[in-house]
Amino acid sequence: MAAYGLYTHIASNKFRSMLLLAGLFLLIYVLVYAGALIAEVLIDSDQTVAFYLSRAFSDLLKASPIATIVAAAWIVIAYFFHQSMIDAVTGGHDVTRQEQPRLYNLLENLCISRGIPMPKLKMMESPALNAFATGLNPRQYAITVTTGLLDALDDKEIEAVLGHELTHIKNGDVQLMVVAVIIAGVVGFFGELFFRVFTSFNWSSSSGGSRSSSSSSSSRSSSSSSDSKSSGGGAVVVIIIAVVLIVVAWLLSQVVKLALSRSREYLADAGSVELTKNPDAMISALRKIENRGELPGATSAVMELCVDNPREGFADLFATHPSVQSRVDALVKFAGGHDPGPLPPDEDTKEPKAQADQQDAPPPLSQGPWNDAGGQASPPPLPAPRPSGTASGNPTGNPVGPWGRH
Repeated sequence: MAAYGLYTHIASNKFRSMLLLAGLFLLIYVLVYAGALIAEVLIDSDQTVAFYLSRAFSDLLKASPIATIVAAAWIVIAYFFHQSMIDAVTGGHDVTRQEQPRLYNLLENLCISRGIPMPKLKMMESPALNAFATGLNPRQYAITVTTGLLDALDDKEIEAVLGHELTHIKNGDVQLMVVAVIIAGVVGFFGELFFRVFTSFNWSSSSGGSRSSSSSSSSRSSSSSSDSKSSGGGAVVVIIIAVVLIVVAWLLSQVVKLALSRSREYLADAGSVELTKNPDAMISALRKIENRGELPGATSAVMELCVDNPREGFADLFATHPSVQSRVDALVKFAGGHDPGPLPPDEDTKEPKAQADQQDAPPPLSQGPWNDAGGQASPPPLPAPRPSGTASGNPTGNPVGPWGRH
């Protein structure tokens, strides 16, 4: 569903959310089918590929009601407790007007001026410069700001960042991101579970196979061994199919992020400018946040919610945010802002070292007109030339030195 404007973008986000939820159940069934293949091989490892595929499909039909209930329960849990899970990962906590009057007043004034319901305000103790919005309904909407962002940005820049997050809430981007996080979480959980089962099976089967071959090698005929190879080879093929299905399901859960169009960040930047009427503040905030927004303890799902996500992978294929430079160029082109250019790297780590080097260095040699300082003495400064009128008025001819007349 293509989006050609703000309202169609909101409708497209809602439509994609429904598709992603439907895709969640499809990926769950794929994982259950892969798990059934592994289970059938564990039960009997001397059957053909067709036997394993048919038995696994029969197991899928029997287990599909349970899988559906588990997926629905996961969605319900994430719907009500996703904010608590994110707070547990990031360490965010609610703040009041008394605790953060500056930040609280900026958000409240921005919401009142535009008639936007005010979301909850949260703080995260981190020197990183970043912020993100969460929630699936108006009662759950929240904006989390790091302490580093609050310290590094001025009021206009913080207001621009808050406007960016408010636009994400208004456009429905937050709901879509949370749904994507739910899908990636549940598929990643079941994928890791099946991989652990496969790993344990691999070790046990290899050891069991060696024992059985050593004990029955004398009594097995050549014809029966060839039959066993032809039948037992199906187990290897089925295991490969199961692993491929698990990997594909995991990759699809990650590719779901590609459904989150990067245009949402451009629209959020434009929405911030529309709220604050100050494109320069948004550009300045982006330049300060650039390369300074990494949250060390945050998962990739949380970073995808932030104003800027510096994490990239697969040559920018899975990057969920456009570059800061492209966002700034768009604001300069369409909003008439002014780009101050990328900020230099932080000098905080260099200044203490320079100060320490200065303390360890020997004191500078003092130089003066009568101080030798281990070398040739500097000559005293030449007297300043006197006006012509003073020559006749100074019959004694006292010389004029650097501190006045002798």
